[in-house]
Amino acid sequence: MLTDIHEDVLPQLAELKIDRTRPLIITDADEVLFNFMIGLEDYLASRDLFFDWTSFALTGNIRRLSDMVPIEGAEVGALLSDFFEDRCALLPAVDGAAASLKKLSEHAQIVVLSNVPPKFAVHRRTGLCDKGMDFPLIANVGSKGQVVRYLTDGMTAPAYFIDDIPHNHSSVSEHAAHVHRLHYIADERLSALLGPAEHSHTRLYNWPEIEAHIIHHIEASVF
Repeated sequence: MLTDIHEDVLPQLAELKIDRTRPLIITDADEVLFNFMIGLEDYLASRDLFFDWTSFALTGNIRRLSDMVPIEGAEVGALLSDFFEDRCALLPAVDGAAASLKKLSEHAQIVVLSNVPPKFAVHRRTGLCDKGMDFPLIANVGSKGQVVRYLTDGMTAPAYFIDDIPHNHSSVSEHAAHVHRLHYIADERLSALLGPAEHSHTRLYNWPEIEAHIIHHIEASVF
C-alpha cells in the first residue's frame, strides 16, 4: 500500500512511468553501481579515521587512528551525511556496471533504487550521469520491498532486483516475491564478509555475470 511508503518517496514514484509489458531491472547504487567503500575509505582517511573490516556493518568498524576506538553510532550518522554531501557525486563506478546496464537497457527498463538520503539525490543523479548510467533514480527511505511491489504491481514481464544488503532482499521477498532477486557486493573485501543473502535467488560476483544471467532469464521467460 502507498501508505507504507515514505512520504519523500511517493512524489518520485508518481513521476516514474513503467511499461508493465516490458522487463524491469531495479538496481541499488552503493556497492552495486558505485564503489562506496573505496570512496568511504578515502574520506575516512581525510578525517583521521579508518575502517577495520571486522564485519559488514559500518557502526563499530569506523575507528579513530589516534586511539583505535570506534566512533559512536550518532557520529557515524553525521559522518555519512557529510560523506554524501561531499563525495556522493564523485564515487567511482564499479567495473563493468555502465557497459552492462547499457546492454541490458536493450532488453529491459532500468530504475536505480538507492537509499541515498533524498536531500542528496541531486548528487547521486550527477554521479549516475557522469558515469554513463543516466537512468531514473528513486532516492528511497527505509526498506525496499514496498517500493519494489509498487514498481512491479501488475507487470506481465519479469522483474529483477539487484542489491548488496541482505535485509533488502528479505523485504522484497516478503512484499514482492515474484521479483527475481540477485545478491551482488562489488567490493571483494566486503563480499568476503558475507555469504549469499538468504532471500535472494542467486549470488553473483561481477557485472558480466549479472548481465548474462538476466538476459538468459529474460529469453527463457514466457510473458
